[in-house]
Amino acid sequence: MRIGYPCLNTSVGCSPARTFRLASYSDVRLVETVERNLACTDAILHYNVAHGLLAFRLTSDLVPFASHPVCAYAWQERFRPAFQALGAFARQHRMRVSMHPGQYTLINSPREEVFAASVRDLVYHAEVLDLMGLDATARVQIHVGGVYGDRRRSLDRFVARYRDLPAAVRRRLAIENDDRQYGLADCVRLHEDTGTPVIFDTLHHEANNAGESVGDALALAVRTWDTVAGPPMVDYASQAVGERVGKHAAHIDLADFRRFLVASRPHDPDLMLEIKDKEQSALLALQAAGEDPRLVRAVSD
Repeated sequence: MRIGYPCLNTSVGCSPARTFRLASYSDVRLVETVERNLACTDAILHYNVAHGLLAFRLTSDLVPFASHPVCAYAWQERFRPAFQALGAFARQHRMRVSMHPGQYTLINSPREEVFAASVRDLVYHAEVLDLMGLDATARVQIHVGGVYGDRRRSLDRFVARYRDLPAAVRRRLAIENDDRQYGLADCVRLHEDTGTPVIFDTLHHEANNAGESVGDALALAVRTWDTVAGPPMVDYASQAVGERVGKHAAHIDLADFRRFLVASRPHDPDLMLEIKDKEQSALLALQAAGEDPRLVRAVSD
């Protein structure tokens, strides 16, 4: 079991997600921005290893506009050594790396132009992980998508569109239950048709479920993973008190987290803490799980 957090770190003093306006795009601007983003990512990975946080979700903004037609620059070749170095460091320290495209990456959209843009975005995410030299345990996670007025047809469209995705994308894809439209049971059914593993999101399950307990739901998700895809992945969060259903808490609720650790046994998932204060809560979670025999320890240099 690895514990980590997504995208940004509040302690290192930089952002790996710097970008700029499309109207001001230039190759020079792109190179300068990516250099800074990759340098910051390197600083975050070193921070994480030093503190025992061995799961990390890379920001989608590492290479601004990479999937936009405006970007014709061969960023893959220019930054290959930097990506390779990041990947080597992650492998050396047994870090689980993932990515999560944004809400507009919708492969089950009935609009062909949305699907085409989604494919470009997924190709970009897969390229980043491929350039890092990471195996198929480094996943690109997405939601199933919209209902579009016909739930069954939208699920069938997901399956058909999945089969049209490039092999490099299918190799890394994982789907996540959401808090309104497609719950865990839907995702498991899609796994049966596509083979895509299911990432279990605890907060989404709390808002949208079929009556399964956390333990039973996790058991269903765990069965969708194999030795190629790696250990199961879980997105953990608790509900923000007094806020709309599904809103992530700003800080970890340690009592809730400890209950999850108990409920998750005997399974051994990697945990991504989707909590607003990022590594600060992840460090507290790591401390709370300190005696758990499932915990993966950092490897010293």
